[in-house]
Amino acid sequence: MADEAVADGPAEPARPQPKDDRSPDAPPRGGGRKDDKAKDAPDGKDAPGSSDAPDGPDAADAADDEAAEREKERERAADRFKDLTRDPLAEEEGEKEPTDLAAAARARRAGQKLLTSGRDFTSFDRSRIEHAHVGDINVTLDARRSGLTMRDGPVPEEELRRLRRAHIEPAGYVRLRRALESRRLLVLGGAPGTGRTSTALALLEEVTRNGEGAENSERVRRAAPAEGVRTLVGEVSAGEGGHLPGTGYLLEPALDRPGTLPPDETDLDQLASALAARGSYAVVVVSVGSAANPLLAGRYGAICPPAPTRELVAVRLRERLEEEHGDPERDGGGSGGRDGGGGRGTSEGGGGGRDGALSRLLERAAELREDPEVTEAVGLDDLRPAEAELFASLLAGHLLGTVDREELLSGCRGLAAVQAYEWFAGVDRALAAPPPGDGRTPVRSGTAALFHPVAFRIALAVLGGASHSAVSAAAHLLTWELSVQSDPDSTPARALFCDDPESDLALSRARQVDGTVDVAGTEVKGRLVYYRGAALPAAVLAELWDRHFPVRLPVVRWLRLLADDPRPDVSMRAAVAAGELSVRDFEHGYTEVVRPLAEAPTPRRRVFAAAALDQAAGHASHRKAVRKVVDDWSRYGSASLRWTAAMALGYGRSADSMDDTLDTLARIGIRDDGELLAVASLNVVRLLLLPECSVVLKRLADWTGHRGEEYQDLALVTIVRLALIDVDDVLDEDPGTPLADRGDWPLLLALAATRPELIGRLADLFWTALNTARSQGVALDALEHMLRSATRGNGRAWTRPGLAALLPALIAEERDQRRLDWLLRRMMRDQDRPLTAEAARALWRLAVPARQRRSDEEESHG
Repeated sequence: MADEAVADGPAEPARPQPKDDRSPDAPPRGGGRKDDKAKDAPDGKDAPGSSDAPDGPDAADAADDEAAEREKERERAADRFKDLTRDPLAEEEGEKEPTDLAAAARARRAGQKLLTSGRDFTSFDRSRIEHAHVGDINVTLDARRSGLTMRDGPVPEEELRRLRRAHIEPAGYVRLRRALESRRLLVLGGAPGTGRTSTALALLEEVTRNGEGAENSERVRRAAPAEGVRTLVGEVSAGEGGHLPGTGYLLEPALDRPGTLPPDETDLDQLASALAARGSYAVVVVSVGSAANPLLAGRYGAICPPAPTRELVAVRLRERLEEEHGDPERDGGGSGGRDGGGGRGTSEGGGGGRDGALSRLLERAAELREDPEVTEAVGLDDLRPAEAELFASLLAGHLLGTVDREELLSGCRGLAAVQAYEWFAGVDRALAAPPPGDGRTPVRSGTAALFHPVAFRIALAVLGGASHSAVSAAAHLLTWELSVQSDPDSTPARALFCDDPESDLALSRARQVDGTVDVAGTEVKGRLVYYRGAALPAAVLAELWDRHFPVRLPVVRWLRLLADDPRPDVSMRAAVAAGELSVRDFEHGYTEVVRPLAEAPTPRRRVFAAAALDQAAGHASHRKAVRKVVDDWSRYGSASLRWTAAMALGYGRSADSMDDTLDTLARIGIRDDGELLAVASLNVVRLLLLPECSVVLKRLADWTGHRGEEYQDLALVTIVRLALIDVDDVLDEDPGTPLADRGDWPLLLALAATRPELIGRLADLFWTALNTARSQGVALDALEHMLRSATRGNGRAWTRPGLAALLPALIAEERDQRRLDWLLRRMMRDQDRPLTAEAARALWRLAVPARQRRSDEEESHG
């Protein structure tokens, strides 16, 4: 195409046709193509007949009828081929509405990052979970101890003394103390385990230290949770049972028990008056949530900030090391200890030596805390007081030689496991407890309110990184399933306006961040929610699946519902989680989740099953079992099972080698007259993003030369799909290659731009599709699609580098140039999207090198 010819616009030539409908009958690309006279014929017809052809009008009519029948057969083959190149996942969406493969791929990658961080699941013996024992360290972490078991009575002076020494004041501590001093009563809200009780005790110890009860050794008391605010009012007013003036009271009411009503503002006013009359103080500690929110919003309410993690660990670590080497401030001379007592003098070789050894240990401890392997093993963004206690003990034990490296890392991994255990231990125990004032009849009407925090934690473990609304909606769905399972005779009830997103985040150690979500193939701004720690999702799922067998049934029902969710962010994350759960008990996961969904009539459920299977195959312990399942399905399974097997094979981990994967996909694709050829070809394309890309291309070339037409079709459909599909649609893994930066490029052009060594093979394969009759139409449409992607609508560069790499190898001969000339002119005459003459010339120059253009012009001018 000369530049001036574009403007002149010569008549559109006839579409070239190959000699035969079977590509192997012609010499392959690069092997004697110039000698194929029939293929080089401009009109695309077969070569002239031999001299033995019959003569006469009857023979002519017979020849015309035969030619017409061949043309109809070609049209039928072309239509069938066009159907095969459509998105096989869009069967339920309709021909005009393709599925969002790119969003599904991104969601799967995000889910894998949350659940496959390389950590092993730490298991604690149930009988000793309350004492996390590592090496010779034994730290109390009793999650099973309910607040109801806490008895009233004075807080020992020893505990108060240790609190004064080790307590880390959170942000806003002075404001809380002033509020308590002025009002005598403080309702302190916070999530369990954040140090709220320690802060409450520290406040009471400080305000009573110089008050009316300063000389009283029992000036700080705990009140029984079951008694409540009204009972405490009576005890304070009466002053009986050791309730002396100037006492500080700590009350933690059990507001989460079904049938328990929280105190109202009048009850709190009465308590404040009684405390003021006796010169006493009280702190009521409550968990943030719908039941406590009215209390926290009142005049006595305040939120307790968590203690700072780094300072907390530093103090606990110093305590542990001082126990071994002595406290230089307490044992040394000069200044008094923290408790105010004077110290005895030290010699140069005594206290100074201990001080130096302690300083060196603290320096080593600081380095150990920042060790990447230790940080990854902990897997928590911030530590709560009990966790800081254990972490400091582990670090100190390792520094002192009583805990080896493996024990240190194992203990660090156990922090998230302990938190998960605390969240689920005895949650529904309160359902069997009688309500206040009734010793017999249990109240079960509060199941939904009781299970919602638990459901939110499970939903966050499965869908972490999705939008907050998606996680909340999934949590409500699971709340219903848990409530029905727990009390099948009652219809769960849940108030419509009682949700508190801030409480959900606080009770689940979660954080909200601004990000983007996929909506109809477009990224829009949204609020995403994550756990505050990479270890928590896996720990929650492990605790759920390994320790609480009755909950499996409602969770399985819930996962099946998520499999039907049209949002890839939800369904694919749930599929990854289902695969992880199946690893923990493959028999159960396969029977209850994978196999039923693999046989489902809808593609969405089958994709869910395939993703779950591949997630299990990512674990070496289950890879052999998954490969056996996929192989059996591909050989003996129903059409639905073979379809699911093909999708699983596309991830590249469900067969022993790439050759085995391609053999199995071919077996699925050619069976039953190519019934599943479309899904098989899609997954061959997905394999091209793996390191064994060259093996796949070689196999495609072999299939184009196969005598069986069904193998040829599989190759041709795959080649055309390679030009039509975008990188993002099939980029299941993030390999860190330049392909990841070309997400909206056609995969064929992206490979040509990033893998120069593959250009010749890619061009040969696509040339074969262009020169085979049944695939020629869709191949030309695919070529037009790639040509239009050279620049974006605003003129910015897009896939031009990929076209510059591919087109010279694809348009190497005169016949190929004539085809490109015809296609560019057709694009220029397109009424809806006309290509400008300038853009057509630019594309022509990309395809035809300057040297060849000059040669053609010289030949045309003699």
